[in-house]
Amino acid sequence: MASTTGEQLVIFDLSGQKYAIPVLNTQEIIKMVDVTPIPRSDHFIEGVINLRGRIVPIINLNKRLKLERSETTRDTRIIVVVHNETSVGMIVDRVDEVGRYSPDEIERPESVMKENEYIDGVIKKEGALWLLLQLEKILPQTRVC
Repeated sequence: MASTTGEQLVIFDLSGQKYAIPVLNTQEIIKMVDVTPIPRSDHFIEGVINLRGRIVPIINLNKRLKLERSETTRDTRIIVVVHNETSVGMIVDRVDEVGRYSPDEIERPESVMKENEYIDGVIKKEGALWLLLQLEKILPQTRVC
């Protein structure tokens, strides 16, 4: 059973690795829908969707993190996050769970973190490793047009 202390995270898969983002930044998780492409946008921007009357830009996290691109399956999800008062959808391979971590479970190996500005740390959880993403580093450059 999960402890009631620590921060809650959304745990998801990208190219076979577990990643995590804070639940507090997560607006909702939806099934994959058709995305309208936007010409001349960054390579990792898939386009936009209409989410209950709001236009939401969609990025592909595999492309953004320069990982092997995964095929869309019935497990593929869009995690809609709020960053700088703007909603942005992130395509992930699969959402696994909402988990918790405590400060003593996170490590920031400097030799690795210097080379990867997108990762805030590594969380060791029951034999698994979750890479904690820094949304402020992944999302600020996302411009749709």
